Amino acid sequence: MKYYLFIAGCLLNSFLYSQTKQNTDSIAYYNKLANKKISSKQYNEAVFYTLKSIDFCESHNMPESLGNQTFKLGKIYYNQQKYDEALVNFHKSIASFDNIKPTCTKVLALHYIGAVNTIRGNYKTAEFYYAKAQDLLKVIGAVDRSEILEYQKAIAFKNNQNLSLASQILHRIIKKTDNYPLLKTKSDAFYQLGLIEAELKHNDSAVLYFDKALEYNDKINDLSQKSKITLAISKFYKQNRNFDLAYSYLEEHYQLENYILKLKNTKIDSKEFEKFKKNKASNDTIKKESEEKIQLKTYRYSKLVSILAIALISILSLLSLALYKNNIIRNQNNLLLKEKNKELILAKNKAEQASKARSEFLSTVSHELRTPLNAINGITHLLLEDHPKKTQLKYLESLKFSGNYLTTFINEILEINRIDSTKVEIEYISFNLKELLFNIQSSLKELATANKNYFNLEIDDTIPDNLIGDPTKLSQIVLNLINNALKFTENGHVNVIAKLFEQEDDHVTIYFEIVDTGIGIPEDKLQTVFESFAQGSVEVNRKYGGTGLGLTIVKKLIELLGGEIKLKSEVGKGSTFTFKLNFKINNEPLEAAPEEKPYNDKQLENKSILLIEDNKINQMITRKMLENKSISCDILDNGEEAVELLKTKHFDLILMDVHLPGINGTTATQQIRDFDKTTPIIALTAISLDENRDMLLSYGMNDVITKPFAPDEFYSIIAKFL
Repeated sequence: MKYYLFIAGCLLNSFLYSQTKQNTDSIAYYNKLANKKISSKQYNEAVFYTLKSIDFCESHNMPESLGNQTFKLGKIYYNQQKYDEALVNFHKSIASFDNIKPTCTKVLALHYIGAVNTIRGNYKTAEFYYAKAQDLLKVIGAVDRSEILEYQKAIAFKNNQNLSLASQILHRIIKKTDNYPLLKTKSDAFYQLGLIEAELKHNDSAVLYFDKALEYNDKINDLSQKSKITLAISKFYKQNRNFDLAYSYLEEHYQLENYILKLKNTKIDSKEFEKFKKNKASNDTIKKESEEKIQLKTYRYSKLVSILAIALISILSLLSLALYKNNIIRNQNNLLLKEKNKELILAKNKAEQASKARSEFLSTVSHELRTPLNAINGITHLLLEDHPKKTQLKYLESLKFSGNYLTTFINEILEINRIDSTKVEIEYISFNLKELLFNIQSSLKELATANKNYFNLEIDDTIPDNLIGDPTKLSQIVLNLINNALKFTENGHVNVIAKLFEQEDDHVTIYFEIVDTGIGIPEDKLQTVFESFAQGSVEVNRKYGGTGLGLTIVKKLIELLGGEIKLKSEVGKGSTFTFKLNFKINNEPLEAAPEEKPYNDKQLENKSILLIEDNKINQMITRKMLENKSISCDILDNGEEAVELLKTKHFDLILMDVHLPGINGTTATQQIRDFDKTTPIIALTAISLDENRDMLLSYGMNDVITKPFAPDEFYSIIAKFL
């Protein structure tokens, strides 16, 4: 048995040696090895295998292949900046084509001789070889490739630090008429111009050329080139201390590199799998033959068993090799990612610091604006209550409108800031969707009537009555979209549609659609309308007003709730906004919410209120508003005196400003609660209500009124505690 195995092994080794001899002594084999070494930047080994290929060409009298291989060797030396060796091999390549029909390889050899001379500053010699290369291109009928040679010429000038000549050549390339073979070269040319302009500190031009490079790259979808461009843009913005954009492009670069790496790994895995399938097919054939001839002599059976064992060993070896290669690639990529991750962390920290500074600035500005705005709105209300003349009424209404507009504007800016800073929390409470939509329709009927619009609401009957979600944010989304539709539509139709899109167990997906027949949005503005302060045009803003923040808030809230808003519009024909949101079904019946009774003036009469407020104008306005309802009002301007007074005197209610000289309103409230647990204390604050309400209530306050306050809301909250 051992004897037969030995004979079978010898025969197999002899066969494999003969096949290896034929396969390993060829240009294709040496080329494959050389290319592999070049890709891994092992240039000495690449030179060795290319020289072996040249020897093979010389021994077999293959002049064209010899020209190709000597050019390849020259290119390897050129990339290593070994220009003397490169020139020798480029000249050898040209000589190989003297007695045969020239090809593009000879053109490239002439061109690279010019490039070497350009790098060394021998411009006259370089121009001579560039001209010979261009003439030969015409002879062989490949003029369409001349732009590639021009690009290489520009790179040679750039390597010689002759940026002016390099820039001139690159500009000639980008001015050429677009065609598909030229797109790659034009993308490279724009990229090189961007690098040159960045080096010359021409920042605006650099950004323009980089953007054009990306635009042309998108047409050919060269992921490696796009990765290189995004990395260059990231470095450019980092040098100019624009860390937000630098971080953004660096993140895109890493995403592209990871995707390219996945593609390479997929190709490697698929090749190994094909080899595995071939070996398996061969293995199955051997196995089948062995079963059919199982009755034959013992030595044949032994031979088949030996071959099967060798095949299995080969398969296992290939699989082990594939795993080893993948492991090496993963380790290299992990090292690269660890190095680059440090840069990402630094950029991220700087971006977070900038975001925090913006939030603090907006909060400060909001507080400083709300205090005088409260005075404007309060005085306007008092003047309207004081029976003004008809001639004055128009001006006062305009003043009231302007005050309300500014209040809305400030609230929307803060709303966007809260969403961006991830301070918004999603509620999950039970609500009736149909009832919510009907209430919104009722609240906007007046606006629909003013613009003579037909306002229709379509609700799918199959939608469950009770859902679990965030009704406040949903109301904000729908109100904004319907308000926009009614505002930009006159004598038209506005339809609001809610449909059951999908239901699975106790989860549903609801489809919302808001359609109007208004002025529409131009095609070039469809993307920008969701950006902050963006509207269709200056004329639209002047005619219809608005802050340009509504759709920004809508988009951010929908994304926060896990949806995506889509827009279709045509000028003069109207707009359609659609989105889908997921909800959970509440199978338990909703308890009817107690109706809040509107306040009655008699509830307020003859009540006593202590106002603690340091701003003289706000003191005057608040006192006058209280006295108009027959409420007696005492005023103090600091927390210390308020605490001492309340130890000896009782009031029906306390209005406490949060920001006071000395001890602030929250500290004063805590001290009052030490000896008085029952007297209602309502906070007056110019800071955003949603950000601070829970914090203020935790100090012992009963409710919060945000400045500037609406009179009806002010009286309603007071009446609730009186």
